[in-house]
Amino acid sequence: MPLRRASTDGTPVVTLTSGGQAARLAWGTDVGVRPSVTEKSRKLTSQLVFAGYGISDPALGIDEFKGLDVKGKTVVVLGGTPAGLDTEVAAHLGSVKPQMAARAGAVGLIEIGQSARGSRIGQYARGSAVDWVDAQGQAGSNPQGLRFRMALSDDAAARLFTGTPRTLAQVRAEAAKAGARPAGFPLTGTIGLDATSRWEDFTSPEVLGMIPGSDPTLAAEYVLLMSHLDHLGVKKDAKPGEDAIYNGALDNAAGVATMLEAAREFTTSGKRPRRSVLFIAHTAEELGLLGASYWAAHPTVPIAQVAAAVDLDMPMPLYQFTEVVAFGAPHNTVARTVAAAASTMGLKVGVDPFPEQSIFVRSDHYPLAKRGVPAILMFTGYGANGKPYWDKFFADRYHQVGDDLSQAILWDAAARYAELNYRISRRLADDPQRPRWYADSYFGKAFAPQQAKATR
Repeated sequence: MPLRRASTDGTPVVTLTSGGQAARLAWGTDVGVRPSVTEKSRKLTSQLVFAGYGISDPALGIDEFKGLDVKGKTVVVLGGTPAGLDTEVAAHLGSVKPQMAARAGAVGLIEIGQSARGSRIGQYARGSAVDWVDAQGQAGSNPQGLRFRMALSDDAAARLFTGTPRTLAQVRAEAAKAGARPAGFPLTGTIGLDATSRWEDFTSPEVLGMIPGSDPTLAAEYVLLMSHLDHLGVKKDAKPGEDAIYNGALDNAAGVATMLEAAREFTTSGKRPRRSVLFIAHTAEELGLLGASYWAAHPTVPIAQVAAAVDLDMPMPLYQFTEVVAFGAPHNTVARTVAAAASTMGLKVGVDPFPEQSIFVRSDHYPLAKRGVPAILMFTGYGANGKPYWDKFFADRYHQVGDDLSQAILWDAAARYAELNYRISRRLADDPQRPRWYADSYFGKAFAPQQAKATR
């Protein structure tokens, strides 16, 4: 898959015209702009429009751009989402604001905090952006038409509202009220940008294998079993003699091993699956689900014929687990198959142990789900005293060099987990009925509005 790393070349010039006065904003202090992977040189000036939280979502019946003229303009939106939304829905909406702004016709997006704390200025001003860019020049996370994403200091953000009916402080006060969504309105100023990005193009492999289905009809459908093969590389500030390799033993070599073992079981079973089964080891997951996003946008099989996707990310074979968790279980019927397969091994399906982390939108199944594929992410659950092991791993090993084979891995637990995933994918492949989204699921409504739905 084609990847591009973009970084800022020189010092961009960002000019804010407010109250009839034009001023250059201090780079890295007052303003930061995300480097562009699609335009080396960006020079434009646009009018400003405040658009509430910047949410336009038919599934929720919300369109904060309605009645606003944002075509060719820069939209200013509050960060986050209104209070009271489901955590997974809120996380999804927060991640797709650039796409919503682009659909409304905006050329720029400025996201300001709901309070004076926190900003992406440093990240945008001093960091780089990595994304896939295809042969048509389309990028994964940067929607066509949206030319820049900008972060401002609190002082600069307040100046955007000069001469308007409401100040930034008043807008924030309104947003702080339960269930409130401040209405949008035109701003009086303009924002000017003159910036250059430098690029480094490279590639990374997506590794795929397929077992063709045996059924004359169902073979044209596919069950995806996938994991991600990348981790974090080399620790740049390692001391002499210190281990500097981010091995990623459990995150996610264990997931890849589980996938390969399931594939081996298919091939040695002597019985081909009725549906075709596609195994994918995704790259660039740690950079923002880029491998899965690229495959979902450029699938090697018709995306409409993908019946289900099961993602294997960071199993925890450090204890004798008695339950598993299917993130996404409230949204589609793949979890029914998980429960049926688990019962044959004396396992239960547990509830999401950390709903506040919005795991459903944070792994490689999510880009497939956004394309309408009923998808889940599998974890080993908290049953049989699993919580202390998860807590210790997150505290001491997660995204650290210590995620290696020095851990007390229980290989029989790892084999048991692999067997479970084979049984899940075998059932998905052989069941005459394709999995479906639930009719009352937000994600089913948002991602697959035309598909037939299931009732609970």
